[in-house]
Amino acid sequence: VQMHELTALHTCISSVSPLLVFQAKDQRNRLSVWNKLCYAIGGAPYQITGSALGFFLQIYLLDVAQLDPSHASIILFVGRAWDAVTDPTVGFLVSRSRWTRFGRMMPWILLSTPFAVLTYFLIWYVPPFQQGKIIWYLIFYCLFQSMQTCFHVPYSALTMFISNDQKERDSATAYRMMVEVLGTVLGTAIQGQIIGGGQDCPTDEPDVNDSRNSTKINTSRVTLDETKQAYLIASGVICIIYVLCAAVLFFGVKEQKDNGRKRSQLLTFRQGLWLVMSHGPYIKLVIGFLFTSLAFMLLEGNFALFITYSLGHRKDFQNILLVIMLSGTLTIPWWQWFLTKFGKKMAVYFGMTWAIPFMILIVCIKSHLIISYLVSVAAGVSVAAAFLLPWSMLPDVVDDFKVRNPDIHGHEALFYSFYVFFIKFASGVSLGISTLSLKFAGYETGSCLQPEAVSLTLKVLVSPVPVVLIAVGLLILRTYPIDEDRRQGNRKLLDSVTDSDTDSETSALGSSV
Repeated sequence: VQMHELTALHTCISSVSPLLVFQAKDQRNRLSVWNKLCYAIGGAPYQITGSALGFFLQIYLLDVAQLDPSHASIILFVGRAWDAVTDPTVGFLVSRSRWTRFGRMMPWILLSTPFAVLTYFLIWYVPPFQQGKIIWYLIFYCLFQSMQTCFHVPYSALTMFISNDQKERDSATAYRMMVEVLGTVLGTAIQGQIIGGGQDCPTDEPDVNDSRNSTKINTSRVTLDETKQAYLIASGVICIIYVLCAAVLFFGVKEQKDNGRKRSQLLTFRQGLWLVMSHGPYIKLVIGFLFTSLAFMLLEGNFALFITYSLGHRKDFQNILLVIMLSGTLTIPWWQWFLTKFGKKMAVYFGMTWAIPFMILIVCIKSHLIISYLVSVAAGVSVAAAFLLPWSMLPDVVDDFKVRNPDIHGHEALFYSFYVFFIKFASGVSLGISTLSLKFAGYETGSCLQPEAVSLTLKVLVSPVPVVLIAVGLLILRTYPIDEDRRQGNRKLLDSVTDSDTDSETSALGSSV
């Protein structure tokens, strides 16, 4: 009788254990709203600092630090180029990192935060000496970019380790993009609203009387000092937010191991480069978004100068930038619905082309403040698509790679880091060239009025050039092979692999019972 009871008990446990394992698997893959929010908040520091630097660093170096345009172009190019080089380097090091009790990505995020905050603050400080200013900004801009990379590359790769479920990752990515666009709003608002009140441009003509000229010079000097102080205050506020967001990410997100698999053998840097470069869908995705991202980066880097000197809205440029970012934030949920309903490739075509008519309109019509605001609202819709779609499509490429290379695991960070590398390097080249173009056009540092050639150059940089780049990018993305059918097929194949791993766990559990 006892033997019969033991056999029945074993049969009962064996039938229940698969259900328990599948329930545990489903529970592990499912993310709560709180987990998604905490994960999303971790992306805010990159966008807050990125929008502040993207929109304001060029005008800050030219009009506040009062550097020569050629020196400013060197800083912007070298800083972005250095930033680009550090991305694959950090991605390579992250891929070789060992698992700790906090995970593989989290220690990088935690340790880089204090150094990133310090170096970011020093970028917005104008040193008291004149000769070494270019060295000062080069050093701290490059150091900040390095620390920011140590934060953002592991954070980007963390997408693959918060859940094994593709739908959950897509949902978390939508949360992340919502918060990141909100982060760009926050960075634009903090930087723009704080320094907006500090910027001034005297409109009175200089008087021939020396004493009145002296007063004018002193007034301008005080205004410049106030503007410097405003930039420091804005950077201090952003540094506080940076630390708070990193803390929320660290305490609110649990990093998961990749299905409990062992990683394949460690790769050299050259092997890692060949690994990602030999995957066709990844190359087409990266090159396509390289051109479209360049278009929006050119627009971002020159828009503040364009609004100030071409449209003449000096007092309103920070509000116009804020409207663009608010529009982008509010349309992120709509884009998430659109890509779910019609597919990601269709969302790319529609989202990128939406901006083209408005880019043309802003330079063709006569300067008008209300029209500028309306165009900014429309442009924000495309900005949202440019934010969401690349990061929503990168996990699909990584999944596709896993399906075609089932024996290679643990190198997800390489895909994210090399993508960021190409985008940042190209943006550094474009910003350096655009700043040099202003130099050749006769840009006058610290002047309230610029030559007509400067206005024409800015119009070219924010309209014809971005339009051509978007067109080229869309033509390349037409060859991107991962459509909805292939994406769903990859998902089923990966789920079957996960289920087979679960069956093994179930068999082991049954045997132990």
